[in-house]
Amino acid sequence: VLASLRKGQRPRPLQWAGLGAAFGGLVYLFLPGLSAPAPIGAALMLAAGVAWGIYSLRGHRSADALAETAGNFARAVPLALITVLIVLPSLHARPSGVAWAALSGAIASGLGYAIWYRALRMLTSVTAAVVQLAVPLLAGVGGVALLGEPLTLRLAVAAVLVLGGIATTIVGRARSA
Repeated sequence: VLASLRKGQRPRPLQWAGLGAAFGGLVYLFLPGLSAPAPIGAALMLAAGVAWGIYSLRGHRSADALAETAGNFARAVPLALITVLIVLPSLHARPSGVAWAALSGAIASGLGYAIWYRALRMLTSVTAAVVQLAVPLLAGVGGVALLGEPLTLRLAVAAVLVLGGIATTIVGRARSA
């Protein structure tokens, strides 16, 4: 959103309301409480969100999403290998499990990033920013659906705020176009 403002792009009032609701939903999700994430976890998620925003801003200008994603992965491999070598003595996993995890992660992440880069061509920076706010929410819903985590009132209220905010932002842009 800040990058859009710097470029002179101004969200419409309805978009601001949607952004506020979606961001408010995330703040509510992360508020201290029995089911809220630990502060260090929330800080790490915030850092990841900022990094993803920067990645998305760079991808918005990408002419070839697949080549960009492949290049990014190739540049990340040395750091990943160094990390693996550092933690290797404390790993309690079979090599085949590690290989399958790396392969599935690379394929899933690679495809996800390539699709996101491709989708960015059709989104404004503001729309892309608000859509990204769904990621922590989707992780929480995934925990409920796939890991048997309890569905809490906090997650349900945050879901309504975040998804409603995203919808309002998108509708606000469409109405102004």
